[in-house]
Amino acid sequence: MLDVKKRAGGNIMSGKEALLTQLLRPTVEAMGYLLWGIELISPGRRPTVRLYIEAESGVTVDDCAQVSHQVSGILDVEDPIIGEYTLEVSSPGVDRLLFHPEHYPLYIGEMIDVRLRLPVEGRRRFKGNLAAAEQEKIVIEVDDQAYELPLRSVDRARAHPRLDINQDKSSK
Repeated sequence: MLDVKKRAGGNIMSGKEALLTQLLRPTVEAMGYLLWGIELISPGRRPTVRLYIEAESGVTVDDCAQVSHQVSGILDVEDPIIGEYTLEVSSPGVDRLLFHPEHYPLYIGEMIDVRLRLPVEGRRRFKGNLAAAEQEKIVIEVDDQAYELPLRSVDRARAHPRLDINQDKSSK
């Protein structure tokens, strides 16, 4: 029996997301990729299973197609989703979602956008620099004020890396 309560983005994943993670991670990792995270989105009648994969050399469209092919076979055999669904496989991108507590330390000093399920100091949305990250909480600085946010309350978090468009013009 699979343990279906796993932490994601600081919160507890739904049973389906945890099941999908446990089911698909070994295959994705055996192919040489890191399973960054899984989203199960249910707009309307046909759910979408979105896998984010990462590799040191980056992720190409061909990588996504190969993972999609392997994952489709597993999902067809195991049948964890009732009815029809859409499968999407992609890179996490530069403005990536943060699914697991171990993702946050990678983005200390970067801008992140956090949405909470329950308010902290009357707010549910925080956009600022990630100042600290621990297993149970993060500290985000917004307008020179630090907010300590419990990871168990995070509904969704996204990192927005700095893109330096002002390159040193003297080197040209």
